[in-house]
Amino acid sequence: MTALDVLFDIRTGARTDTGRVRKLNEDNVAALPDLGVWAVADGMGGHSAGDVASRIIVEELASLGVPVSAQDQRARVMERLERAHKRISFYALENDLKTVGATVAALLIYGGELTCIWAGDSRVYLWRKGALTPLTTDHSEVAQMIAAGTMTEAEARTSPRRNVITRAIGIGPEPRPEMVSGALRHGDRLLLCSDGLTEHLNEDDLAEALAQAQPAELLSEALVEETLARGARDNVSVIVLDVAALPDAGIEE
Repeated sequence: MTALDVLFDIRTGARTDTGRVRKLNEDNVAALPDLGVWAVADGMGGHSAGDVASRIIVEELASLGVPVSAQDQRARVMERLERAHKRISFYALENDLKTVGATVAALLIYGGELTCIWAGDSRVYLWRKGALTPLTTDHSEVAQMIAAGTMTEAEARTSPRRNVITRAIGIGPEPRPEMVSGALRHGDRLLLCSDGLTEHLNEDDLAEALAQAQPAELLSEALVEETLARGARDNVSVIVLDVAALPDAGIEE
């Protein structure tokens, strides 16, 4: 075993694109299989702000080092997000900028355990045995209204408040990321994405795409290309992971 207690072969496809409307890509992606970490960060604040915020998050995650346990991995990621939050806040103060921050959705894998850590409306989905399951819940005004029963999913997709988020790295006195953990299984497929993807593709679209037999690299390309074909009003970022148990790993399907 390695320091990550590797039980799976994980194939990754990742792509980020400016989209059809925006002139600047404020998204950044991180694929760090040696550290067991993958992440999508979606910046806000415009030129010299949102792109800087998302880049800072990716830089901090890349400095993680090799964890010695799943608990250690989670603690390191949370600590790096705290550092990113402070760096972004200082950058905004130093440059007299009002709103600088980034959403983040991070997937952590150590041994047979997976963890999602996120803030904002970037998402992680699990495709397992023909079923799509969201592993994250948006930190946004419309998500709160849907949970309260005052807005439907359909209304949320066209609401003028749909891009108003309630948590982000770099915004407010502390980052407040949320965390969930679970077990990884042979045959799992995982999707991380910025809201530039889910603005144009609903969960039925995602399920249909993830059901395809093409490898992770081609699927990540196909998802972005489909978003571009539908207008891509925002930057769009996608990471797809295909998970297969290593021989003699003793992993249940």
